[in-house]
Amino acid sequence: MKNNNIPEEAFDWYDSYAHGGMDRRTFMNKLAGLVALGYSMTVLTGALMPNYALAEQVSFNDEDINASYQNFPSPQGHGEGRGYLVMPTKDADNDNRKFPVVLVVHENRGLNPYVKDVARRLAKAGFIAFAPDALFPLGGYPGNDDEGRAMQRTLDREKIQYDFVAAAKFLKAHGQSNGKLGAVGFCFGGYMVNYLAAIESDLINAGVPFYGTPASKELRANIKAPLMIQLGELDERVNASWPEYEADLKAANVDYVMHMYPKAKHGFHNDSTGRYDEQNAQLAWSRTLAFFKSKLA
Repeated sequence: MKNNNIPEEAFDWYDSYAHGGMDRRTFMNKLAGLVALGYSMTVLTGALMPNYALAEQVSFNDEDINASYQNFPSPQGHGEGRGYLVMPTKDADNDNRKFPVVLVVHENRGLNPYVKDVARRLAKAGFIAFAPDALFPLGGYPGNDDEGRAMQRTLDREKIQYDFVAAAKFLKAHGQSNGKLGAVGFCFGGYMVNYLAAIESDLINAGVPFYGTPASKELRANIKAPLMIQLGELDERVNASWPEYEADLKAANVDYVMHMYPKAKHGFHNDSTGRYDEQNAQLAWSRTLAFFKSKLA
């Protein structure tokens, strides 16, 4: 999707709106101010709001994968969770074939089509992927991000975190898992990857947080898993947390690498919005796959 020369501040407004710093009315009023300067509201909302028809890179009908929904127990969370499980079909009739497994964690709005497609991309690359939906206790992702974002805010944050810990353990114990678990997440999901690495030292074996803030400082000394940190240069809100986080990773002797993508915005990997940066997203994804193949073999 092209940015159509949208002013940079419009993306900043959307980021603030998407993360609770601005209500929808204020956000739309700010966009209306740009309309008064000659911008089209259709162009503005088309560039800023997600269009999930653009996000499908791997069809759910792809012959190389098999997708289904699976429930899992979460006694410390909301009691039960549900996620989107995608299996590689190569050698699928060989029940003894083991695969590395990767947990996929969505943004702060539930399991939308973009994140499901990320899970399919991983399965296409030879991983078992599992993408839980934090909104399952409320009936699941509602079909639009605005409502999903509002729903997720009503849930207990600690219980959501325990749901993802339970999902990670469920996936790691899968009958065709090789016992090595990776985690990748975006925005809130990036935070969750950092949290999963910190809450239990041996829970994940590799993590790739995309533009996610770190776990609380008192947990960071627990981190043992190698991390690949993916950041966009223009993402001032998340990047402000990086210097302290890096110092703590160094203090804990964590095997980590940070990639800062030039001129990339928060959400640059999400190919359903105008924040998408195709060149940086493809590079970040190729690095992600190589990292998981190296660490989870």
